[in-house]
Amino acid sequence: MRDYQWLHEYCLNRFGSAAALEAMLPQPRPDAELRALGDDRYLSLIALRVFRAGLKHSLVDAKWPAFEEVFFGFVPEKVALMSAEHLERLMQDARLIRHLGKLKSVPRNAQFVLDVQKEKGSFGALIADWPVTDIVGLWKYLAKHGSQLGGLSAPRLLRMIGKDTFIPTDDMVAALKAQEIIDKAPTSLKELAAVQAAFNHWHAQSGRPLCQLSVMLAHTVNH
Repeated sequence: MRDYQWLHEYCLNRFGSAAALEAMLPQPRPDAELRALGDDRYLSLIALRVFRAGLKHSLVDAKWPAFEEVFFGFVPEKVALMSAEHLERLMQDARLIRHLGKLKSVPRNAQFVLDVQKEKGSFGALIADWPVTDIVGLWKYLAKHGSQLGGLSAPRLLRMIGKDTFIPTDDMVAALKAQEIIDKAPTSLKELAAVQAAFNHWHAQSGRPLCQLSVMLAHTVNH
C-alpha cells in the first residue's frame, strides 16, 4: 500500500490547491459534543438511518417532523414501551413511511439505547469513548445489539452522528483494492481488520481523522 504522502499529493493535484482540498473534507464532531448529545437525539438519528436505508433521503427527511411527533420526541423510555398494536396503528398514518419492519425497529433500538445508558451512563458516552483505531469494532457492536444496523448502516449512522469513521463505499473499496489491501468489499473480520490497519497507518502518518482519509482515498478512483 502507498503511504499518506502519496495520497496527499494525489488529492492536491486533483483539487488544485490545499485550500480546495481542505474545503471538501468533512470534520468529525468533538468527543465532548458527542458525549453531550441527548439519548433522544441518538435514537432519532438511529431511526432516521434505518428509514433512509434504501429510500431517497430527502423523502424521509421531509417526513421526519411527523416521526418526531408520533415517537414522543424519541425519548427512549417512552418509545421502548410502545406496543405492537400501537405500531400497527401507525401503519395507518399517511404522514409516515409505512414500513412495519422499520417501525418495529424503533422500540427495539430504544431498548438498545436504554441498555447502553444503564451500562455506560449515556449512549453518547459509548460513542465518544470508543477508540477510532477500532471503529470497525463499533460497527459490529451496533449491528449486533441494534436493530437493522447491519451492512453499511452502522458506519453511515456514525457519519451522520459526527463520530469519526471511514465508510466502505464503492469508490473507497475500489481504491483499497487498487492499493492491494483487500480484493473485495470487506465483510469478514480479517478483511475489516486489514482496512482498519491501513487507516490507522495513514492516521498515524498524517494526524488526519478517518473521515477525511476516507474521502481522500475515494477520490483516488478515476471516474
